[in-house]
Amino acid sequence: RESDHRAWTPVTYTVTRQNATIQGLIQGKAYFFRIAAENIIGMGPFTETTKEILIRDPITVPDRPEDLEVKAVTKNSVTLTWNPPKYNGGSDITMYVLESRLIGKDKFHKVTKEKMLDRKFTVEGLKEGDTYEFRVSACNIVGQGKPSFCTKPITCKDEIAPPTLDLDFRDKLIVRVGEAFSLTGRYSGKPAPKVTWLKDDIVVKEDDRIKIQTTPTTLCLGIVKSVREDTGRYCVTVENSTGSRKGFCQVHVVDRPSPPVGPVIFDEVFKDHMVVSWKPPLDDGGSEITNYIIEKKDTHKDLWMPVTSATVKTTCKIPKLLEGREYQIRIYAENLYGISDPLISNEMKAKDRFRVPDAPEQPIIKDVTKDSAVVVWNKPYDGGKPITNYIVEKKETMATRWVKATKDPIFPGTKFKVPDLLEGCQYEFRVSAENEIGVGDPSPPSKPIFARDPIAKPSPPVNPEAVDKTKNSVDLSWQPPRHDGNGKIIGYLIEFQKVGDEEWKQANLTADSCPETNYKVTGLTEGLTYKFRVKAVNAAGESDPAHVPDPVEVKDRLEPPELILDANMAREQHVKAGDTLRLSAVIKGVPFPKVTWKKEDHEVSPKADIEVTGVGSKLEIRNTVHEDGGMYSLTVENPAGSKTVSVKVVVLDKPGPPRNLNVSDVRSDSCYLTWMEPEDDGGSVITNYVVERKDVASAQWVAISSSSKKRSHMAKYLMEGTQYLFRVAAENQYGRGPYVETLKPIKAIDPLHPPGPPKNLHHVDVDKTEVSLVWNRPDRDGGAEITGYLVEYQEDGADEWTKFQTVPMLDCVVTGL
Repeated sequence: RESDHRAWTPVTYTVTRQNATIQGLIQGKAYFFRIAAENIIGMGPFTETTKEILIRDPITVPDRPEDLEVKAVTKNSVTLTWNPPKYNGGSDITMYVLESRLIGKDKFHKVTKEKMLDRKFTVEGLKEGDTYEFRVSACNIVGQGKPSFCTKPITCKDEIAPPTLDLDFRDKLIVRVGEAFSLTGRYSGKPAPKVTWLKDDIVVKEDDRIKIQTTPTTLCLGIVKSVREDTGRYCVTVENSTGSRKGFCQVHVVDRPSPPVGPVIFDEVFKDHMVVSWKPPLDDGGSEITNYIIEKKDTHKDLWMPVTSATVKTTCKIPKLLEGREYQIRIYAENLYGISDPLISNEMKAKDRFRVPDAPEQPIIKDVTKDSAVVVWNKPYDGGKPITNYIVEKKETMATRWVKATKDPIFPGTKFKVPDLLEGCQYEFRVSAENEIGVGDPSPPSKPIFARDPIAKPSPPVNPEAVDKTKNSVDLSWQPPRHDGNGKIIGYLIEFQKVGDEEWKQANLTADSCPETNYKVTGLTEGLTYKFRVKAVNAAGESDPAHVPDPVEVKDRLEPPELILDANMAREQHVKAGDTLRLSAVIKGVPFPKVTWKKEDHEVSPKADIEVTGVGSKLEIRNTVHEDGGMYSLTVENPAGSKTVSVKVVVLDKPGPPRNLNVSDVRSDSCYLTWMEPEDDGGSVITNYVVERKDVASAQWVAISSSSKKRSHMAKYLMEGTQYLFRVAAENQYGRGPYVETLKPIKAIDPLHPPGPPKNLHHVDVDKTEVSLVWNRPDRDGGAEITGYLVEYQEDGADEWTKFQTVPMLDCVVTGL
């Protein structure tokens, strides 16, 4: 029969030998067997196997592990790896046994108690210079298999080799824009060298185009879709503790040049030819400009005509022009890799050598008032014809349109007073010269000016006062002057004088270092008394000083501590285990208070990071555990007083183990488990309990309940006579806590009671010193087989019974009477 069934199934009736083979069993199932003898009279009683038999294939020890290799050797360690045996003996490998033998010794010794299921181990603590052999064996549930073949003798010493570098590229590499290129090579060295790529002495970083690939023996820098900026001197360095090697490659990413830089300048213009010039391209494409291609076009036609393609100069004569026609010039730059986009000139008319005047230099503005300004300039080149007029233009700085300052001619003078300006507006001015040919280009715009009357020195600042002080500084504050002298206040100069001295000292050297209406004067001497004064400064100069009314004694101002709590201390803090706890507050007080953090009136954990700045303090605990929870307090204290705030911190975690696990009401197929809730619920409500059992003969725990919310459980479906262990764990929303386990196994049997009294006790024979007694079995045996009967006798009239002996049968002869 199967171990979990009670019904017996016949196997055969014809066995005449003392053995039988049973077919059709299910692998992994446990069975009981019984056998009875039979003769012509009938069948005798059955004899049953005492223990269940689990059906499975025979298990042997595993084969020897394979491919035992030495991966690394140092002066005091050896690192080995191996592969599992081809056959594990029918059972999973439970561990490996690694052994070593010192050359010259006979025996191998086990080097570690670790299971080494990852098939890699570093043997440490070896002696430098000694030589060893190693072997490894596999173990399963049956035992230890044969050892692997031994390694070759290994001598403990550091492997050192200077770096080597073998490059696949030359010292110079030329690449076209848009193409990909790579710099590859091989390297070696012990210990393994570090590989670094540099471009123009700057470390190369990977991005979408640049890829760096390094293996233990090869190196590669690859760049796709190269651009001109990839040009540079590349260096690869391989370095270890024994030295370094470097390789270099000058990479040129080349392209056709960029267009020549304009504008095209018409240096000379005549009726039948012109002389033009331009600037070279900003980027020559990485290759020297070989020539320029110049073309001309009559603006009334669509055809470009070649002028020359063999010049390397940035100037060219354009011949064979028709007088009065307008022309455009087109210029290309060419190198070994192609022709640039063109630079096209403005239109220019072919005419005689006289031209409009040049542009004057940038004009200078003088004598500015709220409604006028004087513009002064120098006479420009007149273009071959006398200048007949100057044109002065104005515009507001933010506007785009220039307006003539007057319609009247301005000549021969080179200055002009521009009227009708709007007070407070900002203006720019420019000048053009005119001759009989026409009006020349305007000058560059003048520097912007504001239309306002000349600036005067400002009035003194208003109400300077000392608003704060320490033992070596005083904070001053004031209001801006009532009159700024029509100029922007650049800043303020602060001066101080020790009482009794005549000399005033400057607290700041320049006005622009104090643009605001407050300043902290530092470097003062504690206990001394000082006078202070403030001056306002604009473009016209310094104002008269404004004095702080009373002298100030330099000493610390006492101000009791004050705490302004951040949100993380304003209420109870809940932190999940493993997260970071942060508590912080803003601190005020003069002098700055002493800061103390405590937990439950004790020092906080050493792993807490506490930061104190001039404005506050922060406590931070990383990777919190449940023990980090509790009441945290922050105390700030200075001579003016102290203040303390507290916050409760709860670290949310898995619950602790349940308490007082007890087993009661044991029966042949069930028992009753009870327990108490964990002392620590992990800061979250217990959601359920997990109950598991284990046959003491098995290594596997079996869940019998995983959703119970009660603190008790009836364990059913036990196998009579089997010994069991039980364990219980609590769960909350953060996970399952540790198990609590029964201390000793319980056996699944019904409870035993004393048997009932024997029946029908009487004597069958009497002699002068003995009596023969007989009796019948009691009605109940108390749940177990009766092992014997206790016979006692009592003399007539006596109070006590005397024990005679315990007998196994239903009769007894009492002697010695």
